Amino acid sequence: MDLQTRYDRQLASWLIVCAAVILSMILLGGVTRLTGSGLSIVEWAPISGVLPPLNEQEWQQTFDKYKQFPEYQKVNSGMDLPEFKRIFLYEYAHRLLGRLIGILFLVPFLFFYFSHRIKPGLTPKLMAMFVLGGLQGLLGWYMVKSGLVDNPSVSQYRLTAHLGTAVIIYGYIIWVAFSLLYPPESDLQKGQPTCRHFAVALLGLVFLMILSGGFVAGTDAGYAYPTFPLMGDSFIPPGIYQTEPFWLAAFEDITTIQFNHRIFAYLLIVVILSFAISTLKHGNIRPEARTGIKLVLLMLAVQVTLGISTLLLHMPVPLAAAHQGGAILLFTSVLFVCHRLGN
Repeated sequence: MDLQTRYDRQLASWLIVCAAVILSMILLGGVTRLTGSGLSIVEWAPISGVLPPLNEQEWQQTFDKYKQFPEYQKVNSGMDLPEFKRIFLYEYAHRLLGRLIGILFLVPFLFFYFSHRIKPGLTPKLMAMFVLGGLQGLLGWYMVKSGLVDNPSVSQYRLTAHLGTAVIIYGYIIWVAFSLLYPPESDLQKGQPTCRHFAVALLGLVFLMILSGGFVAGTDAGYAYPTFPLMGDSFIPPGIYQTEPFWLAAFEDITTIQFNHRIFAYLLIVVILSFAISTLKHGNIRPEARTGIKLVLLMLAVQVTLGISTLLLHMPVPLAAAHQGGAILLFTSVLFVCHRLGN
């Protein structure tokens, strides 16, 4: 192993750690949403907000600020200080983890850069990751601000954008890490381009599925029909797509949002099975790609099980968070397959 290969593996290990922490950030964001904690901190304060309240006087001052906003006045009126501390700490942990990700990325990046371990062409990609991370923090505050007005609930559009951007950043980091671990090969195997295009389309479908889940979370649509396989008494529930204009229902009507999320799941099952069957029959597919496809099938089974269980058990926080995490792991496994089929 030459020196640059060793450096590339060090960089890949660092990026994978960063991606793992971003995955934790996504899961904690989901828990924050499920526990109704996201609006408990009413100021952004990126510097001074690093420290939580440190004594009872500071806690009371922070609680008094929260009382001035609609969530307390319309939803949590009568909440006492210990209850406020519980929801505050979820949101505080979410924001603190975001700051720690910035440090976890920046400090090693500076070390790798000044020790000349980053190969040519990689530095702009790493800098883009850092900038995207900063913009994601701004988008998070933009999302929170939407719930600090008359309606004490964050915009499902902003929440889904925040989730989607996190997944894009996560995917970009993972892809670069894969490229460092598996350098490009000149001998693309026969039959791979078609399989690769299928895999890319599948990756896009999984991403859309994740966005669909963002709208479910943003509107609490998961509580509407806690039944399976029917929604209430029928497969196609009454009232879907009855807004004006009709397409708005896909983003604002909870029945339609949950129905669409289910349809995405059925579509994913069909497409993934078709992809696996059509791709695995190629004898010249790389062993890593074959392993990745089997992992995709495993994650599909896990994700379907988690989704149905979460629905039937009325959205318990641990199961719902696991379901969100399963979606990211499914995305990761498809991303790996894309890389090994095309790199």
